[in-house]
Amino acid sequence: MSSNFVRSLIALAAGAIFAIGLGVGGMLNPANVRGFLDVLGEWKPALMLVMVGAIVVYALANQLALRMKKPLLDIDWSNLPRPGFDFPNQAKLGAVLFGVGWGMAGFCPGPAIASLVSLHSTVWTFTTSMLVGFYLFALYERRKHSKGT
Repeated sequence: MSSNFVRSLIALAAGAIFAIGLGVGGMLNPANVRGFLDVLGEWKPALMLVMVGAIVVYALANQLALRMKKPLLDIDWSNLPRPGFDFPNQAKLGAVLFGVGWGMAGFCPGPAIASLVSLHSTVWTFTTSMLVGFYLFALYERRKHSKGT
């Protein structure tokens, strides 16, 4: 088996586990997400447990990764951001747009993609719009870098 095939299988398994976790945690229901974000109204704190669980898993994985000389399926850690990385203005604007979109639609990328199986038109509209946004940003970045700006 090639290493790319093994990487793809691991990515598929990780994605499936992530999607199942989103479903079990209630993050595929936009009403739950908006209820969690509505801290001044009828706040639904249940998603806090999902987020705390994700933080714990990340913290443990991060500690394990810091102790490893190299990743399991790659040569080195060259694709990681460097300490002191400063987000450019586009990333700050993207973060704001992400937060506003999450609050309005009740979806972020992972749950939106996992919810496509529901065949609801709102999920498909959101996901299509998100993918068009990704494409337009990539096109913008490509043109910006080809001009040397």
